[in-house]
Amino acid sequence: MKFVVCIADGMGDWPVESLGGKTPLMAADTPIMDRLAREGIVGLCRTVPHGMPPGSDVANMSLLGFDPATHHTGRGPIEAAAQGLDTEPDDLIWRLNLVTTDGFDENGVMRDYSAGHIATDAAAELIAALKKRLDDETFTLHPGVQYRHLLVQRGGAATADAGLTIRPPHDITDQGIAPDLTEYAKSPALWRIVREASEILRSMSGNATRANAVWPWGQGRSLALPRFEAAFGLKGAVISAVDLVRGLGRASGMEVIEVPGATGLLDTNYAGKVEAALRFLERGDFVYVHLEGPDECGHGGDVAGKVEAIRRFDALVLDPLTRALWDEEAVFLTTCDHLTPLALRTHHAAPVPFALSWKGCSRPSSVSAFNEDTAKATGLLVDPGHTLLSRALAWHVDGQG
Repeated sequence: MKFVVCIADGMGDWPVESLGGKTPLMAADTPIMDRLAREGIVGLCRTVPHGMPPGSDVANMSLLGFDPATHHTGRGPIEAAAQGLDTEPDDLIWRLNLVTTDGFDENGVMRDYSAGHIATDAAAELIAALKKRLDDETFTLHPGVQYRHLLVQRGGAATADAGLTIRPPHDITDQGIAPDLTEYAKSPALWRIVREASEILRSMSGNATRANAVWPWGQGRSLALPRFEAAFGLKGAVISAVDLVRGLGRASGMEVIEVPGATGLLDTNYAGKVEAALRFLERGDFVYVHLEGPDECGHGGDVAGKVEAIRRFDALVLDPLTRALWDEEAVFLTTCDHLTPLALRTHHAAPVPFALSWKGCSRPSSVSAFNEDTAKATGLLVDPGHTLLSRALAWHVDGQG
């Protein structure tokens, strides 16, 4: 048995007026998802436990079968695991965005959490310049992918800095940043890093990007997860352009597959991801294929882009994977990690639709299409969400739907 999980990050949404009251998932051309739904088990899954923030870190941890309430320590530690950073138990690990703000004072406004989706090579140059000026015995900067980087604070987990409440920058587009600057200022050492980094970026003569500030957030201690193969009896791999998914895979002992040209955007290397998944399944049992595009479009308020991202997920990922594996006793779990409603331009913790499908499912839901409404109409809710994977394996074994 081969198990294929396909994640369209942030795919779920609310009805959009310009789409005639449909959600992007309803509006997109998705014949493969619709077929998988008709022939499989459809329902909703609460990937974000009550009281936890609706981040991709929390939600993807749930979908990989691990309880965030037990294991989650922060966004930064997950991405540090992806990079294989050597950290100590008392280190505080921050996710650090390169961002664009209008001003960096009490009147400042967050304009772009991604600094215009800055290219990785351009971002690396900026982080290198900041490292030369700012790294010391306590703080070290570490370059990542595009706008996503890390800041390690030695010994910080034992300080009050661990409890600072900094909002994720993608949650506050076009909003004032004064509350967060007040939080930063509670830690003189951290505030110095944030303030000086922003001053350096704004004054750099060679900085042709939109990055004019840094934004540390999502701090926590190092991540420790159970081994995926020991927990589920499956040799697994993750395929994603983003460090948080790679970090979850690496921390749980899964293989992390790098795909050239995987950008996390609409222009990602879809064929490369499919090829990598099929190649791994020749020797492994479980592959987690993650696409970031719908989420990025949701954050950007891009209605047409989100519909197109969902269409491409269906046509360029699900279609070739099902063609190759449907007759090979493969099981497909198709879902998203959380909602990223276009109206909000950030995440929402509502349960997400899922379809669990395999050839010969004895009790399919027989819905007409795969979307938020049809999933809700089945009456099936998996809560807590981290049990979905184990329940899916059990459903397949006993053939029930």
